[in-house]
Amino acid sequence: MITDGLIQKAALLLQQGRYSEAENILGQLLTQNPNDIDTLTLLSEANFQQKKYDKAEELVNNAIALSPDESSLFYLKSRIYLYKDEYKEAEKYANTAISLLPEDENNYVILSNILLAQKKFQDALDAADRALSLAPDNVFALNMRSTALLKLNNKDESFRTIEEALHENPNNAHTHANYGWGLLEKGDKKKALEHFSEALRNDPDNSFAQAGMVEALKARFVFYRLFLKYSFWMSNLTSKYQWGVILGFYFGTKFLQRVAANNETLRPFLIPIIILLALFAFSTWIIGPVSNLFLRLNYYGKHLLSKEEKMSSSLVGIFLGTSILSVIGYFISKDQAFLILAIFTFTMMIPVSKLFNQPKNIFVGYNIIMFLLGGYVVLQTFINHIVPDNIAIIYFFGFLAFQFLGNYFSINRKN
Repeated sequence: MITDGLIQKAALLLQQGRYSEAENILGQLLTQNPNDIDTLTLLSEANFQQKKYDKAEELVNNAIALSPDESSLFYLKSRIYLYKDEYKEAEKYANTAISLLPEDENNYVILSNILLAQKKFQDALDAADRALSLAPDNVFALNMRSTALLKLNNKDESFRTIEEALHENPNNAHTHANYGWGLLEKGDKKKALEHFSEALRNDPDNSFAQAGMVEALKARFVFYRLFLKYSFWMSNLTSKYQWGVILGFYFGTKFLQRVAANNETLRPFLIPIIILLALFAFSTWIIGPVSNLFLRLNYYGKHLLSKEEKMSSSLVGIFLGTSILSVIGYFISKDQAFLILAIFTFTMMIPVSKLFNQPKNIFVGYNIIMFLLGGYVVLQTFINHIVPDNIAIIYFFGFLAFQFLGNYFSINRKN
């Protein structure tokens, strides 16, 4: 009886979000009875909620070894793999949960979530519809259905579905946040802000809503709104199509440059296009940190940015400011060293913009190497008035290589 009471207390603590306290109680119970399925399951959930995914997986595997036909254990395991971004494994365990208990709508909800993460939007919609056929008022299934419909460009039906979810639970923070993201993708930043605000009112620590609020505030700037449209469009593509766009853009620009170099008639028309394309490509790297710099002037916005986002925006701002001042210095002094400094600080904005992205050790290391190479070129130019060509060429190719490296990790992370 005492054990049952403690398990109930731990379950209540989990519902209240007091995961560490629940973990302590469940850990003590597990030492007394290491083969108790309920204790193992709840302790796995407590670790999962604290992002201790490896420990959570170990515990749920122990539970599965004791009860291999329990659907809820495979449901939990699929959630763990979903949050580890291992979607194939997550999908496998969700399907196992469905095969064990096909009448549980939650198994289809998690499958829909996993399929959305893999950008299998039609399959995600089918899974959400199957969940709703079992439980028409399931708020999470309605959320999955709404998102899948939005990605399939059925906006009207998507928003009708999310309104239905709000009708079922008007105070659900996730639904408000999901609605906000949908409105943001549609281009309605004002209404999106309202729903993000409502989500944060109900759950101030909701990271999904916090991220949406940041994007909605930055969408006040017209250039960022254009970038956001491009970003949503790219994010809806699978990785091979994303690479197709990036490589097509790169080689298309190279082709235009070659045509402009060899055709004097077309050159006056092509050069402005090439410049605009180059500026667009460059802006996609730095617009996030630059817009964060402006967002820090907003009373609410500055509290939504993480420490790393603030530092990244500061570094990009410093390099941008130095580049502008260097250009001014060049026109005043005609000293090519200022021009080299301007080029160095301008190009460094791209690697610095990704400084705190994952895998952080690679990006930090790359930035250090680029800074040392570029800094050496600048110092030698100021001291000896000669550009060290060999090092400058290495820096240039490092700059080009970073764009492909950055895109590689970015696409892998998003997919």
